Amino acid sequence: MFYASTPAMIVYQEYPPLPALRPWLDCVWTCRVQTGPTPLTHHVLPDNCIDILCQDQQDASFAVGMMTAPIAVISQGLVQTVAARFKPGAAARFFQLPLCELNDGRADLQQLWGRELAARLGDALWCEPLSNAQRVSILQEYLLLRLRAAPPRHQAGAAEHAIAAIEAASGQIRVDGLAQQLGVSRQHLAQQFRQQVGISPKLFARICRFRAASQGLKRLAEQPDWAQVAVQYGYFDQSHLIHDFQDFARNSPEAWLTGRRA
Repeated sequence: MFYASTPAMIVYQEYPPLPALRPWLDCVWTCRVQTGPTPLTHHVLPDNCIDILCQDQQDASFAVGMMTAPIAVISQGLVQTVAARFKPGAAARFFQLPLCELNDGRADLQQLWGRELAARLGDALWCEPLSNAQRVSILQEYLLLRLRAAPPRHQAGAAEHAIAAIEAASGQIRVDGLAQQLGVSRQHLAQQFRQQVGISPKLFARICRFRAASQGLKRLAEQPDWAQVAVQYGYFDQSHLIHDFQDFARNSPEAWLTGRRA
């Protein structure tokens, strides 16, 4: 998650998950935003992850689904957040619904976990002054409760194997060939992705490739050769690279990179 540079005070920190949650969580994180009278806008790009966020403003706890486009988040005053970021495909263990229903949106934990459990979590996090470490511990305790209440886990399916293969290839993989390797039809793989990931395997791969390209661009010290960048990250040509940046960053690669270096 990227927070734009502004005069506001922003403190963001990530924590490793408990051992029992490591198969499911990428990290647990906290953020404290303090703005003046002017609201802060920060932009979040698609990252193939689902997060649970618990905030002290109006005791808000909600899940943010898979993103297919960037979103602008506006904060004003003091906003404190403790959150968990799931690994791709892992959130299905904690929400008993097809994850495609959460795409490009948010759902209150009251709807997902029930009013009683969500209220208990909110009270535990915000009724007393606590340290970030204490709030991180509380959130993980509730995630463990949900994990223990989930149906028994079966052997890893095609979607889980496909996620690992797509990420290992940084999105540079053909879904047809991947389905064939896994011994399933493309339609079956797509259905599993809708249920367990939220988006199609092709879109998942596109976002992986975009993330690899955008991360690589940030490490360049010189003005890039855009045609070479396109080839390096598996794009058919420069126009396809531009298309993905327009979809996932709402900007051209050059304008996006200029903004990151500003």
